[in-house]
Amino acid sequence: MVWHSSTDFKDRLFASLVYAVPLIGALEFGVFLFRQFPILSLIYLPLTPVITLYSSIPFGGFAIFLILFLAVVRNERISHFIRFNTMQALLIDILLTLFGLITGILQQGISVNLLLQTLFNMIFIATLAASFYSIVSSILGKYAEIPTISEVAYSQVQ
Repeated sequence: MVWHSSTDFKDRLFASLVYAVPLIGALEFGVFLFRQFPILSLIYLPLTPVITLYSSIPFGGFAIFLILFLAVVRNERISHFIRFNTMQALLIDILLTLFGLITGILQQGISVNLLLQTLFNMIFIATLAASFYSIVSSILGKYAEIPTISEVAYSQVQ
């Protein structure tokens, strides 16, 4: 779906970079897959400096969330394309935080078993798929259509 069709290369680049936020947020859910398939960690090699910075700042994730939300999503001088993609990336990150809370509660009640590993793997793979789809769509100058998340992002960016 194309709401505003004027996107230049700079807009496409910035819109795709914000998806590093959910990719970093999904890192904790990939622990079981990284143990089974160490080569999978190569996906995160380009993000290593960002991950180091992200984790070295106390409340770094929350600070980046607030900066992106207040300085980008709510700034109408920035193109709609960048604001939409930023909001969508932040919504994916919010879902990851909620899943983190839920899995944290589940981990207290049960030991690490097949059910928990499967849940972690599903969350990780779904986030990778949504993020890579959105990155490719952004680079192509298209709005990534993720059911429900895109609708909420669009309603917040209007």
